[in-house]
Amino acid sequence: MSRARKPDWLKTRPPSGERFTDIKQSLRERDLNTVCEEANCPNLGECWSGRNGPGTATFMLMGERCSRGCNFCDVETGGMDALDPDEPEQVADAVADIGLDYVVLTSVDRDDLPDQGAGHFAETIRAIKRRDPSILVECLIPDFRGEERLVRQIIDAEPDVLAHNIETVDRLQWPVRDRRAGYEQSLSVLRQADRESDIHTKTSLMLGVGEYAHEVYQTLSDLRQVSVDVVTLGQYLQPSRSHLEVSEYVHPDAFETWRRVAEEELGFLYCASGPMVRSSYRAGELFVEAVLEDGDAEAARERARGG
Repeated sequence: MSRARKPDWLKTRPPSGERFTDIKQSLRERDLNTVCEEANCPNLGECWSGRNGPGTATFMLMGERCSRGCNFCDVETGGMDALDPDEPEQVADAVADIGLDYVVLTSVDRDDLPDQGAGHFAETIRAIKRRDPSILVECLIPDFRGEERLVRQIIDAEPDVLAHNIETVDRLQWPVRDRRAGYEQSLSVLRQADRESDIHTKTSLMLGVGEYAHEVYQTLSDLRQVSVDVVTLGQYLQPSRSHLEVSEYVHPDAFETWRRVAEEELGFLYCASGPMVRSSYRAGELFVEAVLEDGDAEAARERARGG
């Protein structure tokens, strides 16, 4: 199935343009990584160029190598370097230079570090906010093995959005994710963020890895039980032949059905759902910008969708 011809709705144009080139140059000058590039995200050009403003970018902290080996992810495993103590300020410099209004920070897993990198992550949030408190910062964090004191370090740094991806349904956590990850562990991170803060919470699900519809519904229900505000659903695409195979190319109509279920039936503030949607997705970020600005979720949804 994974080697079958991709349907037409999965075709995208390669990123280009002056702004794309400028952002890429700024990142290279500071030796910074973005998950946009590392994961070959199909929306890179759209997000970096922006639609109604300066755009967004997702910075990947703590190196290019991860301590975990999830079967869907193209980031290399093992051989991690020491943390760069200058990285938080370098990221803040890049954000100022590029002129981003919404920044997404994510990272590799660093199980090899005493605090799994939580302190480094938190300091990057603070460095950006020190430069310009008006910049919205979303942090897409690892699970920190469910250790509440480490999740609390992120909460205390006061990002505008705390995201952690559950990735798939309960039954498929393995083989999709590394065995150190887990469904209940991920729910606990999101539950803690809701319990200990007023920060908006967000998560993401991949479809097309062998899940059943009733399992997707149960997962969405479980996420609402821990008060997740925003959910994104996208099509899993196999990065290489050594990765997990695609079980199904889910039709855009099914994604639209899940969007309606998430928002209209289950009560998520916003759901971005489509074959090319990824966890860091410009439409979702436009929603957060709008809802933080005026607090009206319905108006924010219309604004995010260009209505």
